[in-house]
Amino acid sequence: MKLLVVEDETKTLQAIQQGLEESQFEVDIAYDGLIAKRLALKNNYAAIITDLIIPGLNGYELCRQLRASGLTTPILMLTALGETEDKILGFDAGADQYLTKPFQFSELLARVRSLTKRGTQVAMTAQTLRYGGVEMNLDAKTVTRDDQPVDLTAREFALLEFLMRNQGRVLSKPEIAEHVWDQNFDSGTNVVEVYINYLRKKIDRNSDQKLIHTQFGMGYVFKAE
Repeated sequence: MKLLVVEDETKTLQAIQQGLEESQFEVDIAYDGLIAKRLALKNNYAAIITDLIIPGLNGYELCRQLRASGLTTPILMLTALGETEDKILGFDAGADQYLTKPFQFSELLARVRSLTKRGTQVAMTAQTLRYGGVEMNLDAKTVTRDDQPVDLTAREFALLEFLMRNQGRVLSKPEIAEHVWDQNFDSGTNVVEVYINYLRKKIDRNSDQKLIHTQFGMGYVFKAE
């Protein structure tokens, strides 16, 4: 499998490249976002690994522009910026995973293998989920509540899908993080709570029947009151 690694710090880039090549990946490299964008749109990569603070286009803008171009290649962001707000910006830009520096190469490798494995799995049938006035078309990526369209980001859509598929079951924050973000849960971040609140405002705000509920000390559950 071929990967694209975007990093302007030479030693870090060389270490990542060497480790990935020793793990049987083929690796292209870029030192800035503009070159990375050209490579990403020209070549077929199994995944893209990008630092956040890079010349040309920063990691957020690179990710945003690639998604706007229709590229669906999994993207892993690497950065020393580990605050919840930074992660939310990355996910909103279209990143699939977020790994904070410093990190162990074994963790990076596990994330890359998870992303590349997921990228080989293709859904072949149209699916629609319906519950409590919410209808989710998994192929068209559309959602309605009581026949009114609901505009969701990709991450909000993934979160709602996971909640709906587990209707009536209390889901813990680590379980949600693992399935929606494909990462081990960091107890020091409130990314899950932030996205639950985003989703509540869009799904439940204009309806008398609330569907997204908090089970204090346990997690969240999608059910009719």
